[in-house]
Amino acid sequence: MTRRHVVALLLSLTAPQALAACLGAYNVDPSSVSVSGLSSGGFMAAQLGVAYSDVFKTGFGVFAGGPYDCARNQPFTMCLSNQTSAIDSPTANMKVWSGKEIAPVKNLKSRRIFMQVGTADLTVGVNPMQQLRAQLSAFDDPAKVSFVVSDGAAHVFPTDFDGAGDNPCGESSSPWISNCHYDGAGAVLGWMYGKLKARNERSHTGTTVPFDQTGKYGTLGMDSTGYLYVPAACRHGSEVCKLHVALHGCQQSHSQIGSKFMDNTGYKKWADTNNIIVLFPQTKIDNSLHVIWNGLSLPNQNACWDWVGWYGANTDQRGGTEMTAIVNQVRTIVRGFKG
Repeated sequence: MTRRHVVALLLSLTAPQALAACLGAYNVDPSSVSVSGLSSGGFMAAQLGVAYSDVFKTGFGVFAGGPYDCARNQPFTMCLSNQTSAIDSPTANMKVWSGKEIAPVKNLKSRRIFMQVGTADLTVGVNPMQQLRAQLSAFDDPAKVSFVVSDGAAHVFPTDFDGAGDNPCGESSSPWISNCHYDGAGAVLGWMYGKLKARNERSHTGTTVPFDQTGKYGTLGMDSTGYLYVPAACRHGSEVCKLHVALHGCQQSHSQIGSKFMDNTGYKKWADTNNIIVLFPQTKIDNSLHVIWNGLSLPNQNACWDWVGWYGANTDQRGGTEMTAIVNQVRTIVRGFKG
């Protein structure tokens, strides 16, 4: 074996896929599961929160996303660029699909819902988020809804600290995480779970576990490795912990910006001190052409979560491939609940 072959073998053995373990079960209360996401991750969080409200029993948070089922009956561009997205057909679909293609919409009355968007967001914008708010108002309890508009914030995940390599708050650029003097992770987790203990301001004390995101835990458009952040108190099962799913946006996957979405958003800081396991599923760049809902053939070049029908007509319904993979991950994690 030549030196070049030896180096290639060593690189393959140290690749994230090779290091990924089987996803484990933890002592997590199934009633504590929640989800949030930015941009395409925000659209996906809304899809999961609506279609699988029986799994995400605490609630869901949307950072700079848009209405549920937004792109099925109108051009997906109407759900972006601060357009006023049409919500009549999507809302009617929710009612027709209730209890069949999606979980019963009556569940939303008891779910906690968080929404945040910046005034300088020209990628999605305030108007699509206002339409999401209006759409959900047909089903939710206003007392359980938080809607936040951050002055001057662009299309970014907002924090109140400086993360290494982050972009300015008013600029939509990689890694799309910014000190906007607003703690987005703390706000959404606090809204989901109530008063939290002060976050960990030092080095993370938990463990980031790469896991095999293939088979039932993955699908087209998803990478082969996902990540689970396990606080020290949740590692051995002596404590009952909570589970939050945090979904990155387009161009924020691990293969594109490394661990920045996990490390720089603040989720881990709050997880450490509040016994919250955080699941970070991952997408990947897909240059293949797929026919989306409006009939266009498009690749998924930015590694976005699917809210336009790339991977099936049932993308935002129960059985949609990406949602099924994430739900399978959640169900495995909570299987360790000791009651």
